[in-house]
Amino acid sequence: MAGEITINKSLWIRFTDYVSDVRAEMRRVTWPGRQEVYGTTVMVIITTFLFGFYFMLCDGAFSRLVTFILNWGKSVH
Repeated sequence: MAGEITINKSLWIRFTDYVSDVRAEMRRVTWPGRQEVYGTTVMVIITTFLFGFYFMLCDGAFSRLVTFILNWGKSVH
């Protein structure tokens, strides 16, 4: 155990090191520009409406199918 190095830093020193590391990493971040944010936002909105329309069609089709099967089952008996 003589080869182990133990570093006992105080809570305040560890916190300030953490904040310093976070600030250094935040300086390296490449933030998207206004045009990129606008483009991806429009794409998300369009995709949401397309999926909503698709699920509406699927829901209608399955609803008609289940209604048909249930009505067919009533007429057989």
